[in-house]
This record gives sequence, C-alpha cells and structure tokens, in this order.
Amino acid sequence: MAKSKKSKQGDSSIVVNKKARHDYHLDETFEAGISLAGWEVKSLRQGKVQLVDSYVLLKDGEAWLIGSSITPLTTASTHVIADPLRDRKLLLHRQQLSKLFSETQQKGHACVATKLYWKGHLIKCQIALARGKKEFDKRAATKEREWNIEKQRVMHRG
Repeated sequence: MAKSKKSKQGDSSIVVNKKARHDYHLDETFEAGISLAGWEVKSLRQGKVQLVDSYVLLKDGEAWLIGSSITPLTTASTHVIADPLRDRKLLLHRQQLSKLFSETQQKGHACVATKLYWKGHLIKCQIALARGKKEFDKRAATKEREWNIEKQRVMHRG
C-alpha cells in the first residue's frame, strides 16, 4: 500500500522550460488548465512536447499558449489533421486573468509557460509572471552556479 502511494507522489512533470529560468526572473507562478485534443494528450504521454519558445498571450479576456510544439504520433487518427503549433487555450480564474493582464501591461513584464505536468488525470500548465534578464545577470547566474558546483567538489574530496 505504501509503495503505490510513493510512486504516485513522484515527479509528474511532462516537460520543463529551462530556458525560461535562464532568460527571465520568475516572479509569481500560476497553475492553469489547458485545452487539448485527444491526439495531443497521447503525444504528451509519450513526452513529445516542446516549450522552449512558448509564451502566454492575453487577449479578449482569455489566455492562450502560443509557440508550444506537440509532435503528433504516427499512430494518431487519420481523419484528424494534426497541427503541432496550434494555439492552445489556458483555463484560469477571472481574478488570475485580470492580475496577469495588469502585470503584463507594465514595461519589461511577460508571461511565460514554465512547465507542463500531470495533476491526477489532468494536464496542468505552470505559467509565470517574468521580468527579462539582462546579459550581465545571465553571466552572473552562470558564474554562481559553476562556483557552487566547484565548492561541492572541494567539499566532497576533503
């Protein structure tokens, strides 16, 4: 009994957008549902998704995931025309949408998709309010990360 519980609590991530953490300072995250077709869910189960150049567009009081790529399986239904780059609707509460809209109107703020994951039988999209990093911020983060790795090596040897 305890074994099955432990396996359910494991990492349920489908894909993580690592480039978002590199290019942006992530301020606040939101959990959004995502509207998908059947063939897209099958592809997500196989892990055939990419979030690298995706972002969230807010228009007409709705949120849309733009630029994400879900590669259709070769065994997908033949009567459905699969568009891997189609815009997918994100499902958020009205208060969350208004907060995202007001924050993204400010200069330098954006809304990016950071992660797709399973929550029970549902697929959720984690989106974040983000501020763009400058080039020197990226270099400083890389330098700090490398220093921490080197510090761990020295501590491990000694």
